[in-house]
Amino acid sequence: MKAIRRFTVRPVLPEPLRALSDLARNLRWSWHAGTRDLFRSVDPERWAAAGGDPVRLLGSVPGERLAALAGDRDFLDRLAAVAGDLDAYMTGDRWYQRQSGRLPAAVAYFSPEFGITAALPQYSGGLGILAGDHLKAASDLGAPLIGVGLLYRHGYFRQSLSRDGWQQEHYPVLDPHELPLDQLKEADGAPAQISLALPGDRSLRARVWVAQVGRIPLLLLDSDIEENDLIERGVTDRLYGGGSEHRLLQEMLLGIGGVRAVRTYCRLTGHAAPEVFHTNEGHAGFLGLERMAELRAGGLDFDAALEAVRAGTVFTTHTPVPAGIDRFDRELVARHFGPHAELPDLEVDRILRLGMETYPGGEPNLFNMAVMGLRLAQRANGVSLLHGQVSREMFAGLWPGFDPEEVPITSVTNGVHAPTWVAPEVYRLGARQIGTQRAEEALSVGDSDRWDSVADIPDQDIWELRRSLRELLVLEVRGRLRASWRQRGAGTAELGWIDGVLDPDVLTIGFARRVPSYKRLTLMLRDRDRLMDLLLHPDRPVQIVVAGKAHPADDGGKRLIQELVRFADDPRVRHRIVFLPDYGMAMAQKLYPGCDIWLNNPLRPLEACGTSGMKAALNGGLNLSVLDGWWDEWFQPDFGWAIPTADGVGTDADRRDDIEAAALYDLLEQRVTRAFYERGRSGLPDRWIEMVRRTLSLLGPKVLAGRMVREYVERLYTPAAHAHRTMSADAARELAEWKATVRGAWHGVTVDHVETSVASATAELGSTLALRVRVGLGSLRPEDVEVQAVAGRVDEEDRITDAAAVPLKPVGAPGAGGEWVYEGPLSLDRTGPFGYTVRVLPSHRLLASGAELGLLAVPSEAVAEAAGLLMR
Repeated sequence: MKAIRRFTVRPVLPEPLRALSDLARNLRWSWHAGTRDLFRSVDPERWAAAGGDPVRLLGSVPGERLAALAGDRDFLDRLAAVAGDLDAYMTGDRWYQRQSGRLPAAVAYFSPEFGITAALPQYSGGLGILAGDHLKAASDLGAPLIGVGLLYRHGYFRQSLSRDGWQQEHYPVLDPHELPLDQLKEADGAPAQISLALPGDRSLRARVWVAQVGRIPLLLLDSDIEENDLIERGVTDRLYGGGSEHRLLQEMLLGIGGVRAVRTYCRLTGHAAPEVFHTNEGHAGFLGLERMAELRAGGLDFDAALEAVRAGTVFTTHTPVPAGIDRFDRELVARHFGPHAELPDLEVDRILRLGMETYPGGEPNLFNMAVMGLRLAQRANGVSLLHGQVSREMFAGLWPGFDPEEVPITSVTNGVHAPTWVAPEVYRLGARQIGTQRAEEALSVGDSDRWDSVADIPDQDIWELRRSLRELLVLEVRGRLRASWRQRGAGTAELGWIDGVLDPDVLTIGFARRVPSYKRLTLMLRDRDRLMDLLLHPDRPVQIVVAGKAHPADDGGKRLIQELVRFADDPRVRHRIVFLPDYGMAMAQKLYPGCDIWLNNPLRPLEACGTSGMKAALNGGLNLSVLDGWWDEWFQPDFGWAIPTADGVGTDADRRDDIEAAALYDLLEQRVTRAFYERGRSGLPDRWIEMVRRTLSLLGPKVLAGRMVREYVERLYTPAAHAHRTMSADAARELAEWKATVRGAWHGVTVDHVETSVASATAELGSTLALRVRVGLGSLRPEDVEVQAVAGRVDEEDRITDAAAVPLKPVGAPGAGGEWVYEGPLSLDRTGPFGYTVRVLPSHRLLASGAELGLLAVPSEAVAEAAGLLMR
């Protein structure tokens, strides 16, 4: 019989064990080995059955076992030590508290998904895992973040395979009361609630759940409550599900409702109010509108409120392709705002203009969430150096007239939270080398001196560690493969072969990620004969572990999975290549350490960063990857291999795949397998071990989420907090009025004449040109602009490369026609073809960038021709 109602009965812990509840409800246990060891000792079998989830564990332990533990002095001493360690972690000064200067009092970090632990399945892929690692690293550093997301009652789907290898999706219902969450409550004990107005006098209400991620509160909004009608209850049903209006409502709840949840949380707990709001992708972009509405209520007009909001907002883009951005029909957006819906004090047409693609090639009837995110943020970044470059080119239309390299989008390369992803065996080896405290700091904060100690670890220890990790992976794979085949309908008598799947002494390659087409899951199958030869080589065999989910609506991705599964089902190779369904954090934590090689072969440059290879590297795995994302930035032949790309304009997709697959096979046959199997005088693969050593010592400090969060604090959060403090109501009005004046008068800004002290086409290195420029400013004043000479090497088309801008100074009084003369020196500091131009930019003390307004004036062709020659 099926129950008509489900609820959770929580155990009453004996008084001596009450600290177990606090430990279970702070997700620091997910990356703190000592806490997990304590819970495992409560009941090892139930711990395994609970999937390593302390909340589920405590709900299943019999009362007599709890009573026995309450009288066990050794256990209580361990409990007191672990609880004391958590208290010290939560209250002590950390990296953030030791910094000088006025850092942000708090930062609100919004993301549509968060991958904290498998016990809280609120993630689908890299974006969520990155967000979870961001919070955990911020906690380790002591940075005062508040995370904001949605609580999806179905999370992301669970994946299984049909008998013929087709992906099947399952959506288990999650009960918040069974998760490591607490409800945010008002002083009277009633659940805290936020509400959004919808068209037709309807409302969307949500309760707020709090996940404690170490020192960081993560607020998760839940619309599945009785106060909502059926449609509104389903808004937070599943991650990335539903049609356009469903997605719009999710993003309104995340952005607008998220700000209201933050305000409620700060009111109820006394937490410092955020000075900076960080939008992790465009999904949460509506948060800027809610903050503008708050300021409108305080007396600012739309334009001044926009400037005040922009000052304290950071926007991070994660996609390198326009198709990866959420875009909505403008009429759908318009219907959900205004007098009869949400944010009635903001003019609907002004809201729409923030998201309109008003640039060449844009769709005029679509509202672009990333475009709105960029217009609402004074600071923006991509997630690797290459992705920053791609983003500047992709969004250059928002800053017309500027070269892509001057578009104000910087980059902070992603990192991964080492305490989450480093295997305990790897950690213990490091702690043995440098001590527990130094090892913890090396993984959380990052310090190259600590990582340099890897050089002192004996070769034999490194090789034995790698072999033991490979063996653990083999056991994990066999267990998961057996469970998968049973789901596919196989009987026990059919599965004897699984006991021989994989070999702990064979070179092991891992490939696991989402399965959009650009990640090319099946590139390895391009030449199946060559792949079979690699798998079955008599002396240098390889084995491959593959995992990944396709989006439920992506039949193309599902066909790729099916193609690979059918190959892996072949009895000739199924002991050497496996596909594991239901890829998630729990599997990943076993997979990364056990693989010798991490394979990544996306279409360059479509991988914004790609952090899976970083997690493998922290465990001594070597990367074999296309030069994309983070690998393009940090690759060195000392610790990995680069797959050559065939990304020329004239290469069609099939031809490109053929070329790059052949390059992959060549690398495996000629270099990778030889390095793994060839032995030196010591009987060990000396070259391989040295590459592992260099991976750990050189890449280790770079790939840390601690390094990433420190960069955000220093380069983005702190400047944004300073701008927020500077942007008082009067300053916001001043800046808004100034921008309106400059935009209205810019048509009158001209570069009328340029002359130089050198008449010849050659000059000597180190010499200086004297520039004299006459500009017309119309109704503007010299303090409203900056006149610059822009100089550098020139290419064959006379485009300036590696440009440097030098400000010129006004001299004398304006001429009779209102023109001004500017002068300044221009140093010839490099040899070869050299050129310069002159431009005028808006200038104001409150601008973060001269490109912020997207306005500039340059010489006309006639003026340019009269200005002089290029230096050769």
